[in-house]
Amino acid sequence: MQLQYKLAIVAAAAIALAACGKKEEAKPAATSQGPAVEQLVVKIGHVGPTSGPIAHLGKDNENGARMAIEELNAAGIQIEGKPVKFELLAEDDAADPKQGTAAAQKLVDAKVNGVIGHLNSGTTIPASQIYNAAGIPQISPSATNPKYTRQGFNNVFRMVADDTHLGGTLGRYAVEKLGAKKIAVIDDRTAYGQGVADEFEKGVKAAGGEIV
Repeated sequence: MQLQYKLAIVAAAAIALAACGKKEEAKPAATSQGPAVEQLVVKIGHVGPTSGPIAHLGKDNENGARMAIEELNAAGIQIEGKPVKFELLAEDDAADPKQGTAAAQKLVDAKVNGVIGHLNSGTTIPASQIYNAAGIPQISPSATNPKYTRQGFNNVFRMVADDTHLGGTLGRYAVEKLGAKKIAVIDDRTAYGQGVADEFEKGVKAAGGEIV
């Protein structure tokens, strides 16, 4: 997970600085060799549920993001010959869509260069509309609902397969490899649960299985 977040953070920073043309904050940084040199500060937002029933997942993700930021800063990355300092701004969405959009607006107001998150599809999708309006790139390491990247936004990305591939592949596998003939499906009607369940059903039916 740590590597996944490092890749996401690097990608968010690269997209923010290169593709979106956003201006990064510059600060003088002292060196041991004389005058201070201009330092670029890249603000990366992270949003996940760090409170509520799945806070353990959000905490793990946030800790992974913090570790990745520390390693990136220790690596001495430069952009156009200037040293870069990455800063992490972390917010809690409690896996709630309303709190998620409030967290998104807070990061927009803080002028972040890119956002990692959100964890849940149900919070990622509404938040993506706010980031899109502000021209801020967003990369979700875990949201799988197909709608997220099918809204026509050019600033949203995901690092995992969507439900069409996840659910559909699992459905076909259940029939073709496990030999299941009649399958019952239970989901929690969240944006993630319903999305993957619907695609699973399609995969089962396409492979000749029966949903009961």
